[in-house]
Amino acid sequence: MRTLIIGGSVFLGRAITEEALRRGHEVTTFNRGRSGEDLPGVEAVRGDRESPEDLARLADGREWDVVVDVCGFVPRVVGRSVRALNGKAATYAFISSISACSLWPGKGPTDEGSPRFECAPDAGPDDGDYGTLKAGCERAVEQGFDGASLIVEPGLILGPHENVGRLPWWLTRMARGGKVLAPGDPGVEMQVIDARDLAAFTLSQAGAGTQDRFFAAGIRDGLTYGGFLEECRAATGSSAELVWVDDRVLLDHGVQPWTELPLWAPDIPELAGVWLPSSAKAVAAGLTCRPVAETVRDTWAWLRDVPEERRSFGTERMRHGIDPGKEAEILAAWERRA
Repeated sequence: MRTLIIGGSVFLGRAITEEALRRGHEVTTFNRGRSGEDLPGVEAVRGDRESPEDLARLADGREWDVVVDVCGFVPRVVGRSVRALNGKAATYAFISSISACSLWPGKGPTDEGSPRFECAPDAGPDDGDYGTLKAGCERAVEQGFDGASLIVEPGLILGPHENVGRLPWWLTRMARGGKVLAPGDPGVEMQVIDARDLAAFTLSQAGAGTQDRFFAAGIRDGLTYGGFLEECRAATGSSAELVWVDDRVLLDHGVQPWTELPLWAPDIPELAGVWLPSSAKAVAAGLTCRPVAETVRDTWAWLRDVPEERRSFGTERMRHGIDPGKEAEILAAWERRA
């Protein structure tokens, strides 16, 4: 199978590229060459997806069975790619997000049938936030591509080469040892998906020419926040002591949910239902998810080879991790209260 991956060198894009190569695909990647290195075995085409000239050069003389668009965030930009590649592939698979659903989070359980944000397929970067623009990107693909359009809406993605910094921050913090601030209720159930499992599902559906949309938020299999942090501690071989601090105390200390303590979703209205999206349709179509223990172990095995100064805990848009001084201050206040 001939596969074009727009992106293909960082985290999920890298996982999709690795899986495509493992399956024996002829892989082309299209990116600027700034975020990561292309994997051996691909035809790497350098270019900027915002440039009509670069897109024309990519499409000139090439055809594929499948396009996988991993890095589309602005509808107008995605629309350019769709128009340039129309007729050059049978299927266009777009990696969106459950954030495109206007009910998530905050309104309880959601699935593929839940409403999306209103956003035009030609909207620009200033016409909405991340989720709103993702909804517009979906429309740019569905309305602009003449072949099969596959929309995959992931939830929380973890795994080796994660550049978002959530799991890497927790692993690094556990490895440092000592008393670790553990937020909220250890019994809160989570659902996450490994980038490699998401890659396999996306390529299987795209290869079959599926025209549909799927939530891919992982599987509710009994994983709790406490269990997740214990897996992080076990993977690093750390003797760290988890100190569980109530949500309200953390909020009173100004701790930012989700970012300062990654994946912490306290019981507040705006985060209600954050772990409730349903992947039932994707599971019925063949999605499988490995145990989180494997994801954590493999991520730590990769992270250990990354020099401390090169470890990333977020992007320009969002940083992750609490300041050590602030963590120590909250732990001391909690101990005094106890």
